[in-house]
Amino acid sequence: MFTLAMRSVRKRPGRFAGTLLSAFLGAVITMAFNSMHDTAGAPGVDDTSAETLGLAGGVVGGYSTLLVFFAVASTLTVNVRQRAEEIALLRSTGATPAQIKRMVTGEAVVIGLVAALLAIGPAMLAGNLLLDMFKDTGQVAAGVDYAFGPIGLGAGFGITLLASAGAAFLAVRRATRAAAGGRAPRTRLRTVGGVLALVSGAGGLVSTFAMDADEPSLMAGPAYGAIFLAIGFAVFSTGLLRALLALLERPLGALAGGSGYLAVRSLRRRAEHQAGMLMPLILFTGIGTATLCIQAAESAAIDASGLVKSVEDKNLETLNTVVVGIIVVFCCVMLVNSLYAATSYRVREFGGQRLAGATPRQVLGAVGVEAGLLTLTGVLFGTVAGFAGLVPFVLVRRGAEMPADAPLIWAVIVAVGAAATVLTTLATARRSLRVPAVAAVA
Repeated sequence: MFTLAMRSVRKRPGRFAGTLLSAFLGAVITMAFNSMHDTAGAPGVDDTSAETLGLAGGVVGGYSTLLVFFAVASTLTVNVRQRAEEIALLRSTGATPAQIKRMVTGEAVVIGLVAALLAIGPAMLAGNLLLDMFKDTGQVAAGVDYAFGPIGLGAGFGITLLASAGAAFLAVRRATRAAAGGRAPRTRLRTVGGVLALVSGAGGLVSTFAMDADEPSLMAGPAYGAIFLAIGFAVFSTGLLRALLALLERPLGALAGGSGYLAVRSLRRRAEHQAGMLMPLILFTGIGTATLCIQAAESAAIDASGLVKSVEDKNLETLNTVVVGIIVVFCCVMLVNSLYAATSYRVREFGGQRLAGATPRQVLGAVGVEAGLLTLTGVLFGTVAGFAGLVPFVLVRRGAEMPADAPLIWAVIVAVGAAATVLTTLATARRSLRVPAVAAVA
């Protein structure tokens, strides 16, 4: 099966381009930030600089582990679902589920290994730039030299390969169940994980009220609470989408006509497949809103008190900015990859709709309504998670007020997410509609 996996990668490299890109970006970020541990451990580094570098490597390194897994999982899930006929054919010719799992997992590991090897050079460059940024803000001494060693290299390869193998195993497990004629139910592990994320998020928000107003770690509770809430909403995004469709079915049918009808029916039928698109959108909206707005409220409180920002305050502000930047890149890549793969796979479906009497304009309109509904769902629950973290912080932090630019921050985040969703979906659908209907169905 490993030989078959290698042939599959060689014969159809375009199918794995999205997964390779996600794994490559994840490896670059993981290596770059974990190399801060190598730099901090070099001889001659003072304690303050070592603390700043260790904090950057620990916090963002932990984030990168989750983000790499989500990024690779989203693209691999769409990839495996598109290979349903291939997997069914392998099953009918005698391949066992274990053999198919080894084949797909082997493909993912090879892609992860290639991505990690390609990421070494860019990661060293990114690590140098990150160290220069810390030096420019006075958080690290000017004499500290960059070091890229075993911690950065080992973390990059280890996290990338483990995320690729784990995501592939989970995706192909569901696909082999469906190919065997059974329905792929939501696994108990995923349900338990989603519930734990929601409970942890609520616990983080409640813990904010048990802290002192001037405690340095006050931002951690609401920020992590919002992150876990966003993860929990992302896990249960299928059920949330179906609930929203039940509420909007009649209004959409009245407003959008045939396109609205097609969109609601299509989304309801494929609601479980939309989780790969909703997950990055919810995470992007929720984490971005919470992190940036909480940091804006903290900066406003410090300015109002007349105090000068300490090194620790600067560290937190820099880390928040960098973390949000990483989330923006990852979530946009995840979103665009998943939307492109899922929409381009629907060429046959679009052809069938046109043969049944739908015009290309109606099909494109239905796809646009679908993208709008996905955007609405992702933005709605991402916003709930983001402001659920901001409100407790503002209530507890002495002198903090709801940031005046919070609506602007939220609007920019929503605009970026909505543009990525709608433009990618419509552009891919328009390209798919160029295929003649008869040829698309055939």
